Amino acid sequence: MQKPLEREWELTIGPDMVRLLIEKARAVSADVRDDYVDGHEHEVEFDGDSADGHMHDGLAEEETENLTAVELRELIGDLNVDEKAELIALMFIGRGDYDASEWSDAIAEARNRVGARTGDYLMGIPMLGDWLEEGLQAIVA
Repeated sequence: MQKPLEREWELTIGPDMVRLLIEKARAVSADVRDDYVDGHEHEVEFDGDSADGHMHDGLAEEETENLTAVELRELIGDLNVDEKAELIALMFIGRGDYDASEWSDAIAEARNRVGARTGDYLMGIPMLGDWLEEGLQAIVA
């Protein structure tokens, strides 16, 4: 059994907020289809040389933006600079870029990534929800 990490810091971002962001990130990830390519999601080959280029012409459900993604982006945008840095650092630790004992190094690197587009940066990371959860578990354990 591993000795608990002795820390000289406290998280600015609350664990409940991180858990909410984890939920939203997982919901957004579940919505993205692996085989989706803009306008070509269901091409059908008839003879090996041609494809049915059928494109949907504005179905209502395709025109509405994913509200979960909007909510996640807004939640991240509402965080202060320290909370954003901690969120990125948690992702780094969960992904294995840093160990929990390297928290100050992870925060220093994360501060370089904080900006007006932090939400876009984080939402572009595959498995964001999983990495955040693993990072949070490593830090609060």
